[in-house]
Order: sequence, then structure tokens, then C-alpha cells
Amino acid sequence: MATDTIPSSILIVGSGVFGLSTAYALAQRDAFKDTHITVLERLDFPAPDAASIDSSRIIRPDYADPAYAALMAEAHPHWRGDFGADGRYTEAGLCLVQENGDCDKAAHHYLEKALENVKARLGLKVGKRCDGGQIEPMECPEDVNCVMACMGGDCGDQGYVNWTSGWADAEAGMRYMRSLVEATGRVEFRTAEVKRLQFGKDRVEGVELVTGEELTADLIVLATGAWTPKLLDLRGIASATGQVLAYIDITQEEQDLLGGNATLLCETNGMFIIPPRDRVIKVARHGYGYANPTRIPHPEKPGETITVSLPRTKQDDPNMNIAPEGDKACREYLAKCIPSLATRPWTHTRICWYTDTPSGDWLVSYHPTYRNLFVATGGSGHAYKFLPTVGERIVDLLIGQKRDDLGSELAKKWRWPAERKAIDHVWTDDWRGGAKGMNLDDELAKGNEERSRL
Repeated sequence: MATDTIPSSILIVGSGVFGLSTAYALAQRDAFKDTHITVLERLDFPAPDAASIDSSRIIRPDYADPAYAALMAEAHPHWRGDFGADGRYTEAGLCLVQENGDCDKAAHHYLEKALENVKARLGLKVGKRCDGGQIEPMECPEDVNCVMACMGGDCGDQGYVNWTSGWADAEAGMRYMRSLVEATGRVEFRTAEVKRLQFGKDRVEGVELVTGEELTADLIVLATGAWTPKLLDLRGIASATGQVLAYIDITQEEQDLLGGNATLLCETNGMFIIPPRDRVIKVARHGYGYANPTRIPHPEKPGETITVSLPRTKQDDPNMNIAPEGDKACREYLAKCIPSLATRPWTHTRICWYTDTPSGDWLVSYHPTYRNLFVATGGSGHAYKFLPTVGERIVDLLIGQKRDDLGSELAKKWRWPAERKAIDHVWTDDWRGGAKGMNLDDELAKGNEERSRL
């Protein structure tokens, strides 16, 4: 889209990180002052099963890829300012570790490159925190356990701490962004679920809601996260994968002990523990995740059906918990790192749904066939931290603007792939924990089998 062909109406489907941030960026640009902007939400905001609605998310510039480190350099000042105020952001450090026993080469490479980027590109000072160091290397288990001493367990063999990283209250951040969008007075919000897009020969004519109502707009932005494969054929391009999260209640004494701790992230197995908030601590895994193959009508070809992975959440089954495999992984990691909490029962568990791409790069691009359809998805489990500013970069691509070298690089990373992968379901090939290829039903069934034996 050229800047001289600004649409008179834009419909953003989805109000997660990409959707809300894009709406905010559009509402602030003079070029769109006469454009009617609508954000369509599947459920009343905040949707309880949305990936971005959670107790916490890691905020870090620690990336092996310098482009994302540079992108975070744009967002980080906002987290340290008004966006992160009132407890929405806590800068207590990020402890990135490895375990030597089963060291994954991809994870080792990631850790080395991330350390290189934060030192060289961000200019952070290396040294002990007590001496003013911002990056503190940890060369042995004793170094790691010294940094994470309050946990009382074995937290890793080596790595580094970035004391300029931290974590955000994820839901509070989303609520704050929503308030910023509302304050512009430029965006209309509607709550309704999209049944399908109405495809023409080379454009999307509109969207059909489950109520039967039809909505039209000059430009449609599809920012529907892990639900996108239901509305658009993304086989071989992006897939929905379910990730395990587990939570336990702790005492106020334990909150006081652990609350100021650094976030612990293990690059070897993808496990992480974020410091507790309001006496609740979270244990989770950045993993390959679970596929949930679902047979659906082909979104673009009437009369045909396809099988894609789609989210299954507690909105679908209020009694659904994480599978035994994920439960065991979280339990063992908690017992290893914080032995005092080893037998504490989970307060609740949850499956969080990523939209994964093969490389972990996002999909932010016009569709190659439908000229008025712009897609912003494929967050691959690492988009939340960019919430304050990513909309600006998305709108740049929407209008075809590349204002700097980073913009040009992101345009290449996020463009529509020239070819689809030969398989329908894609698994991200960055560092991940757990096994690749797990099926949600198969893993849940193992829990049913275990209960039947008891």
C-alpha cells in the first residue's frame, strides 16, 4: 500500500499484542486521521484464553538475532517508563543458564550469541552486580547458585545474568495498552467471533460473523494469533502449538523471599520460573508444544476440508489441565530449583497457544493473493515484550515504509514465505524444550490411563 492510498476503513480482527499495538499506532498517525478503525474481539476483553493474558511475561533484549535485540531496544524504555509503571514491569534481572549433562547445540549457540549481542550491540557493562555490572557471567554451578541463592536448589551449570532484563504483569500490560487505544477516541471496539473470511478472486470482500452478520472494510488486518489457521490456509507456514504453564500459591514469607529474584530461564530444556506476584509463582516451558489436529472446512475453498492444529482451551473444556508429560516436566524443574516447593500442589494449570513458524520469525505481511488482507501473526512465543512499540513497525510494513536498516531487515524476516513447508504442521527450529511431534489428545489420554489404573 502506498501512503497516498490510505484506506477509508480498516478492520483489525483480534485484540492481542499485534492487534492492539497496531490499532494504537494507526490511531496516532496523521495519515489515518480520516480512517475508520475497528477492532473485532472474539471474547469480551481481556479474553481469558488469549496467549497475552497471563500473570507474567519475560521482558528481555537477550536475543541471538541482533534484529530482535534492536527491536527490543525500542520497546525497553517504554517498559521502564509509563508503560511499566504501577507494577506492570519489574526489572529484577534474567538469569539465562545451561545444564552440561545434555547440552543442546542450538541452545548453546543461542546463549553465546545472545551474550555477544547484549555486550557488543547494547553496550552493557560486564561485571559483578555489586560493582555496577549489568551483565554478570556465571562460569560454574556455584556462580549460578550464588545468584539464585534464595531458591535453595540446583539452578544450572553456567550462563549469565542480564540485570537490565525483567518481567511484566502480562494482563496489566494488555489492559494498559487497551486504555491507550481507547484514549485516542479513534478506534471502535466490537465483540463478535468471525466464522469465516469472504474471499473474492484477489481480495477479501468481508468477514462473516457466527451470528450471520457481515462486516466489510477497505483493509482487513488479521491478528488472530493461534486461531489464524481456522480463517486462512497456513499449512506449511504457521501452526498452533500448546505450551504448558503451572501455578502454585505461596505464603507471604515465600513471596518476600522470592519476589525480588531474577527470572530463571534454562536454554537447555526451555524451562523457566518467573518470580511470584501476589503470592503465586509460575513454572512453564518454552517448548515444541502440542499439536491439536482438527478437521475443519477449508477456509479458502468451499466444499473442501483440511486438518490443522487449533487451540483447545478452558473456554472449550473448563476441566482441562496440562498433560502428564508437561506436568512432570514442570514438577521436576520446580523440585530441582526450589526444593522447598517440590510437593506443593498446583493451584491451576493452563495450556497457552503459540502461533509457531519454522524459523520463529513472525509473519507480518500482505497476503500474496488477497491484496487487501494484511496478516500479523506467528509470534512464536516471543512477541509480548514488544507490546509498547511493535505496532509502529507493523504499520510501517502496512504502508510499505522502511524508515531505517532495521525496518528493511524486519520486512525480509516477516515477509510471506516464497514456499510452504512440505508438511502441514510446522515445528519451530529455534531452541525449544520437550519432544518434537507431540499430539495433545495422545498426551492427555496418558493421564486418563493413569487415573484408570488408580
